Amino acid sequence: MSASSIRARVRAEMLDEIKAVARRHLTTEGANLSLRAVARDMGMVSSAIYRYVPSRDDLLTALIIEAYDALGDTVEAADGSAERHDLRGRWHAVCRAARDWALTHPAEYALLYGSPVPGYAAPEDTVLPAQRPPLTLVGILRDGLADGLLAVPADDLPEPVRADLTELADTFFPGMPTALLARGMAGWTQLFGLISFELFGRLNQTVAHRDVYFDHQVGLMADLIGLPHLQ
Repeated sequence: MSASSIRARVRAEMLDEIKAVARRHLTTEGANLSLRAVARDMGMVSSAIYRYVPSRDDLLTALIIEAYDALGDTVEAADGSAERHDLRGRWHAVCRAARDWALTHPAEYALLYGSPVPGYAAPEDTVLPAQRPPLTLVGILRDGLADGLLAVPADDLPEPVRADLTELADTFFPGMPTALLARGMAGWTQLFGLISFELFGRLNQTVAHRDVYFDHQVGLMADLIGLPHLQ
């Protein structure tokens, strides 16, 4: 192995360790990361960490991308494990997988869907990873439409909303009716609203049977979209 390869491997291992320590800080301090504190936990002088991470924002971006990709891998795997024609089953599988991931990784979920980090602006690098969960959900509608399993609802959208969703459909789902996409988007926002309410304590002393409640709400989303029960 060449000297340059060894240096690259050592650098990659050091970056992995920095991110692992930073993720531990997320669980106790939220997104208020301090490179100085991360360096201290690693036994490094604070100036040394800048050889690997130029700034706090670069570290946050790396953590955000990894978290989105982990969530994306999870929901895509759940979707792929269900029968293609079982649209409702796929929807439930993806929603449950997103919730399970969030409950298992609450600090990473809060980084993605919690309060914005003061002074941090997410760069373009985060856009594609962030799109994976909603694209998976709307992909179920796309397949149902292509297979003739999903009816198109009446289009009663306000014109500004129709224009926004037409542009979105043209970019990601050419040919998808905007009225159907609108219902898919409603399901997406309700899903992450449900997860956030549970994770951030908004259901405390209100809903005791969280699993049953979640599945019921996901079923209501499926009804709104018009996802059929598998015959």
